[in-house]
Amino acid sequence: DLDCVYGRGPDDQPYLYRDGGRRMLRGRKPTGNGDNPMSRDVPRNSPSKGEPARALIGDPRNDENSLVSQLHGLFLRFHNRVVAEHPTWDFEDVQQCVRFHYQFVVLNDFLPRIVTHSVLAELKAHGHYDRHKLEFFHPRNQSFMPVEFAGACYRLGHSMVRPGYWLNDGVLLPIFPVPPKFPDGLTGFRDMPPERGIDWGRFIDIDVRSYDGTDAVNRKRLQFAYQLDTSLVNPLANLPLSVAGDPPHSLAGRNLVRSLRLGLPSGQRVARAMRVPPLKDKEILIGTAAAAVPITDQSLGLGKAFEENCPLWTYILAEAMRHTAPVKLPVKENVHVDTPRLGPVGGRVVAEVFVGLLFGDTGSFLNVDPMWQPEGGPDYALRDFVRFALGGGGQAEAVATDDVVDRPNRSATNKARRKR
Repeated sequence: DLDCVYGRGPDDQPYLYRDGGRRMLRGRKPTGNGDNPMSRDVPRNSPSKGEPARALIGDPRNDENSLVSQLHGLFLRFHNRVVAEHPTWDFEDVQQCVRFHYQFVVLNDFLPRIVTHSVLAELKAHGHYDRHKLEFFHPRNQSFMPVEFAGACYRLGHSMVRPGYWLNDGVLLPIFPVPPKFPDGLTGFRDMPPERGIDWGRFIDIDVRSYDGTDAVNRKRLQFAYQLDTSLVNPLANLPLSVAGDPPHSLAGRNLVRSLRLGLPSGQRVARAMRVPPLKDKEILIGTAAAAVPITDQSLGLGKAFEENCPLWTYILAEAMRHTAPVKLPVKENVHVDTPRLGPVGGRVVAEVFVGLLFGDTGSFLNVDPMWQPEGGPDYALRDFVRFALGGGGQAEAVATDDVVDRPNRSATNKARRKR
């Protein structure tokens, strides 16, 4: 429901808003990306001398690095543009519009990118998600986030992180500091350096760029996430003390310790409980796809601790390595890449939780109007959401313009709005 953006709302947290609670407050303008003059940092407090400037946002954790905080800023911009396009809408109408578009993107763009399509098909009837197809996620009283999801399966993204990112033409930074070459990283929870304004075409396919070329071309290309596998990049092996104050200092180690403390079952046990044939030890590969070895390989030095007892987080990544499908990259060249996706265990857990949480929310579009879709149509994706937030045209521009002139054919957003 985007509480990370809206917090507890303008009545309870008015300092997140402006214009009487209709618009979201935004921060100062960063430099670095001259193609995006409307870019702003998230709003921040005015700290005492020597203290870091803290983000004034619904969930302060979204300030953990310069990428996430600026993505948060895009949601603020999306909200404010909907306000501008619909001057007669009240706050609840605007909020519902933003939520519906976000929820649609999660279900119809994000999940198909990370979950094997056959798994998603099992959750649908006549092409639409069906609550009766949920087999494992059945909250008794109110919705919750299962520990198998939070402590293991939804940690898939850790294997997709790149060592560093070009934010714009002049700024290349690792995800965390790697001294002495990179004494600074993308670490947040402080005033964002102004030169870090993001060129979003490097992260999301809002335009079409070349896949390979000269150094100048490569600096501007789309930086794809790393493929799902059982390896993490080096900067995540030695987290800074500001992120990991106690050992272990590797992200993989912390994930495994967390799994143990939560008492999570092994991947094999979860598979059997889901009536899915579990992977054999020789099928659970550790490492990148090109240099992976079975979990029982002596070179790993793990002994027999993980024989038929693979940690769930590792298991769902190894499972993904066995479920690949060709994907055409959104670049100028004709490039296809075999891309791993979460399989019948990891994918089912992740998909059922997302779909189940939306069915459990009486205000989600799945409950208010299950057939709703943006005016951009069924192919509406994150790129359209971002284009609209950035002030671009195309399909996204039509999302929130129908109330400017009273038209006889009202948009799906307005129809859903009247059903509240």
